[in-house]
Amino acid sequence: MPHASYHEIPTGKLTRCQVCGSERLELVIDLGHQPLCDSLPSKAQLDGPETSYPLRQVWCRDCSLSQIDYVVPPEVVFHPEYPYRSGITKELAVYQDAFVQDAVADLGLKPDELVVDIGSNDGTLLSGFKRRGMRVLGIEPTNIGRIAQEQGIDTLQAFFDEETARKVVETHGHAKVATATNVFAHVAQLGGFIRGLERLLAPDGVFILENHYLLDVIEGGQFDTIYHEHLRTYSLKSIVKLFEFFDFTCVDAQRVSRYGGNIRVYVAKGRGRPVKPALAQLLKAEDDFGLSNPECYAAFRARAEKVKRDLLELALDCNKKGLSFVGNSCPGRCSTLLNYVGIDRTLMPYICEQPTSLKLGLHLPGKQIPIVDNERLIREQPDYVVLLAWHYGQPIAEQLRARGLKSKLVMPLPEVRILPD
Repeated sequence: MPHASYHEIPTGKLTRCQVCGSERLELVIDLGHQPLCDSLPSKAQLDGPETSYPLRQVWCRDCSLSQIDYVVPPEVVFHPEYPYRSGITKELAVYQDAFVQDAVADLGLKPDELVVDIGSNDGTLLSGFKRRGMRVLGIEPTNIGRIAQEQGIDTLQAFFDEETARKVVETHGHAKVATATNVFAHVAQLGGFIRGLERLLAPDGVFILENHYLLDVIEGGQFDTIYHEHLRTYSLKSIVKLFEFFDFTCVDAQRVSRYGGNIRVYVAKGRGRPVKPALAQLLKAEDDFGLSNPECYAAFRARAEKVKRDLLELALDCNKKGLSFVGNSCPGRCSTLLNYVGIDRTLMPYICEQPTSLKLGLHLPGKQIPIVDNERLIREQPDYVVLLAWHYGQPIAEQLRARGLKSKLVMPLPEVRILPD
């Protein structure tokens, strides 16, 4: 089957499905015009203009892919000073090591086989493969890759495409495994990316992708996972459809716990590979849930609108009563949440982050809320603390309580609630 032009996504407004090319796209939710969640202004930039872009999610009636309908150029989204680091979040580092353990066991990986991580960030995932004796190479377009290099993880600073794959094969040989965790939904040029995989992988090679899963996003009311980096929120049906255009077979799929619900898919090089029963079981679960039903998305939108009302009402009530109302953690998703709800620095004077965060001293895009060291929480004991990384809410709450925080803790999603003391 020829590669489709709609797998090379132009910037700007989209009118066709990014996987199957259908024009039967329907609105899931309109979150308004929003700034890029990981372009955090410094204090000096607060007096200048800030660019915002439409943030609307639509879904495809034909392949069930959920996707934003406006694409920002990738070099603008993933700028060199991109501030995300995977290794500083303890829960994520533990999770990634478990990912490595599963991959080694599932694929029978042997020492000296090459593993390439695409969008390798600070090298945390690859360090697990390296400890187990594999050769590793990271591909990372931002300056975060330098941190990986300093920690002994060989990293190429580049976007992944066919030409990058050619260079890797020349210098390192073909890869037995390529991974992309929380990356594959970010890629605008899907065709070039997958053709790069075709070039990179050995004949028996496997691509493992992991991303937010549409079923979990809809089921959990996670509208905050929608931002400009996430061009697509995949269903398994849409992933299977995508790889049918290329020399690959989706052979296994699992629902996993990262970020409040992810899908992990094993994609083997070559057509007609043996497929595990879990694939058909998960496709059936999507149908049973109703991912092809417009009412499913209308209910999701209604839940988001209720969260907006409830969280803003709580913030306004605290402001009226003179109670302090602050945030803890500043993941990308909290930019979507706070910009959509309309909470600014008048209502939330600061957001706390751990001392190793690259976001300290910067400000939340759009609302200019300053990001400060989370030691301030313990010192000031605010009345209310909103757990903006709510998908890790329980362990974060336990850590904050262990450090002596007595504030009321607010979970903003899936619905607004105050945790018991």
